[in-house]
Amino acid sequence: MLLNLKSEVWNNHGEKMILKSLNTFIEIAKSKPKKKIAVAAAEDQPVLEAVASAMKEGICDAILVGCKSEIVKIANKINFDLSNVEILNEEIPAQASRIAVQLVRENKAQILMKGLVGTADFLRAILDKEIGLRKGQLLSHIGFFESPNYHKLIALTDVAQNIAPTLEEKVAILNNAIDMFHRLGIANPKVAVLAAVETVNPKMPATLDAALLTMMNKRKQIKGCIVDGPLAFDNAVSEEATHHKGIVSDVAGDSDLLLVPDIEAGNVLYKSFTYFGNAVVAAIILGATAPIVLTSRADSDRSKLMSIALAASY
Repeated sequence: MLLNLKSEVWNNHGEKMILKSLNTFIEIAKSKPKKKIAVAAAEDQPVLEAVASAMKEGICDAILVGCKSEIVKIANKINFDLSNVEILNEEIPAQASRIAVQLVRENKAQILMKGLVGTADFLRAILDKEIGLRKGQLLSHIGFFESPNYHKLIALTDVAQNIAPTLEEKVAILNNAIDMFHRLGIANPKVAVLAAVETVNPKMPATLDAALLTMMNKRKQIKGCIVDGPLAFDNAVSEEATHHKGIVSDVAGDSDLLLVPDIEAGNVLYKSFTYFGNAVVAAIILGATAPIVLTSRADSDRSKLMSIALAASY
């Protein structure tokens, strides 16, 4: 049994442990009031399977918005009992997104999830000035990875939302992620700002931003974390690499969060973790008034479930 939920926790025998499993998110979610998830265009089998698993785990209830006949057909196929599930019939996916968003806006649901609807239509509803969920902050994506090649969970941001973030946008992305860690009970996450090298090079803008973010953290302009950069990926995650290169850092080799320079670097790293690194990911979008679950059809069943659990932990 875990006595608290920081990145380093203590078991009942007083032994220090490091969180290694995404299952922690289920435990956190269960420790909080049960939330309701609104699914936009819910007539999607992998999504319904994930929702059914989350309900079975007791971490959420659901409102399914979409084509009711298709939802019922899929539910029967996967043995998903809909007797305690509210279904709102709407056959147009874009309109289903607007309805699901409005349910969250009115606090009839506390989590939003994308179903069988295009990402552009889904985000358009979220960002709508009248019924949307924007709260003035930048939206950003965060993924938490459980990897057999790393000693604890490691998070990555932003790989799916912001294409080429400015320094100001990187600060917002970082603040979104720090807030997520704090909500999970991790008080002072270690943040590695990634670049190709460890030295500041005026010809490499990513190194300049990394150095500025590090100094902003030292000057308390970015709080609630420890930031170091620029750091190449190997130094961010490998203590041995830091020794070889003579890098002295509180973050290097023990990062909780990797901040990538742009969406290309992030997307490649994200998919390398899952496809070559055999990592499982839980991912959500931050910066709205409620957490948003936006999974890929290529994500594993466990990944989809853990993404819902992460949102329920928020």
